[in-house]
Amino acid sequence: MLPAAEALECLREGNRRFAANKPAQRVDVEARRRQLTGGQEPFAIILGCSDSRVPAEIVFDQGLGNLFVIRVAGNIVRPSQIGSIEFGALEFGTRLVIVLGHSHCGAVGTAVKELQEPADGFSDNIGVIVDFIRPSLEPLLEQAPGGDPAAVIEQAVRANVLASAEELRRGSSIIREMERDDGLLIVGAEYSFETGLVDFFDGAP
Repeated sequence: MLPAAEALECLREGNRRFAANKPAQRVDVEARRRQLTGGQEPFAIILGCSDSRVPAEIVFDQGLGNLFVIRVAGNIVRPSQIGSIEFGALEFGTRLVIVLGHSHCGAVGTAVKELQEPADGFSDNIGVIVDFIRPSLEPLLEQAPGGDPAAVIEQAVRANVLASAEELRRGSSIIREMERDDGLLIVGAEYSFETGLVDFFDGAP
């Protein structure tokens, strides 16, 4: 089991390689694939957005078997995501959880637009995603009603990451206990399309 601080440094190093366009030399993929048929030991759990431009394995320059990734639009937290993270932490001993948002998030932008200009154009299922993001955005919009949409979305992305991290704790006694007693670390982060870098802005040692 890799301690959370060491796992976080592996992600930082991998992301720096990615952003510098200097990915590490890959191992023999076929040999690695065969090796993993016997099991896996991912060193980090990533709860990220479904956006096709933010594949965690590539952004962090990691190979097969290194990351346990859960992706959902807006990196929202519902019971299935909480259960997946509990499973990764309990089954594989993984002690680092990254809640990964990203710049220009479409799901967050949709939620901001809905709060500023309510409409009825969503399906019920998309509406659920918007409703889960909404509570973290309302205080921002109350502070700056009618503010610049791009600036609001930039703040909202981080607010949504923080809300998701808190929902993990609130929704799981297992996660709370592991964070308190067993070295589990939850870190909020944001990926920048412009730079390729990930800013670990909350909870990182």
